[in-house]
Amino acid sequence: MVPISFEFYPPKTPEQQSQLDRTVAKLRTRSPEYVSVTFGAGGSTLSHTPETIRQLRTGGLEAAPHLTCMGGSREEIRGLLKLYRALGAKRIVALRGDLPSGMVSAGEMRYADELVSFIREETGDHFHIEVAAYPEMHPQARDSQVDLRNFIGKVRAGANGAITQYFYNADAYFRFVEDVRAEGIDIPIVPGIMPIANFSQIRRFSELCGAEIPRWISQRMLAYADDAGSVRAFGAEVVAQLCRRLIEGGAPALHFYTLNLSKPTLNVLSRLQ
Repeated sequence: MVPISFEFYPPKTPEQQSQLDRTVAKLRTRSPEYVSVTFGAGGSTLSHTPETIRQLRTGGLEAAPHLTCMGGSREEIRGLLKLYRALGAKRIVALRGDLPSGMVSAGEMRYADELVSFIREETGDHFHIEVAAYPEMHPQARDSQVDLRNFIGKVRAGANGAITQYFYNADAYFRFVEDVRAEGIDIPIVPGIMPIANFSQIRRFSELCGAEIPRWISQRMLAYADDAGSVRAFGAEVVAQLCRRLIEGGAPALHFYTLNLSKPTLNVLSRLQ
């Protein structure tokens, strides 16, 4: 089995905190290499991410904050870098992010490669920097070649590794890695894995982020209709098969998007073992 990591989002209510606590307690038994904590949609959880990082690190987990630059100033980002260093974080997931709701200015940095460069200028080699990769192309990219050049720019700015957007077509991942290697880029490219527990939810996510759900999966899910048990079992096996193929094809690790739930990820991991 390759190393695994988990992504969480920072809770904003006591109920969400309790849910995260339960999820962390169950998933930590799988000995993740690290866990990451999102910055929140539109930068809405600016104050929650550092607190979640602190709690996870206090609980003995290596925790990596997501850091976005869209809508933020260099001074704000500098302050967060100082805070995360003080909290003991050694890894950062550097992303462009979305423009915070209500803001009309993109801020002082507009792209992830600028953010990666800034982190390196401010902190040297203190942080292991992960960036995003899009095997099926970023939904806002003009074409796949532009998207590839954008990715290469982030790596050359100082990224140590990459985590992909989730996908259900392993060939898209392998072709993306092949294209990157052909450009002389050798950093680890870790597949992002989205377990399927609620198909309607995953379909909505996929429409927004451009992740393709193969027709054969969609048709089978639609046939199950409201049979939640069959949806969960089929979804877990589909994703486990995807993971097996990725591992056999040389994927260096797996990064699970948990949505702060433990059971969908555990159902996949149990099938992998």
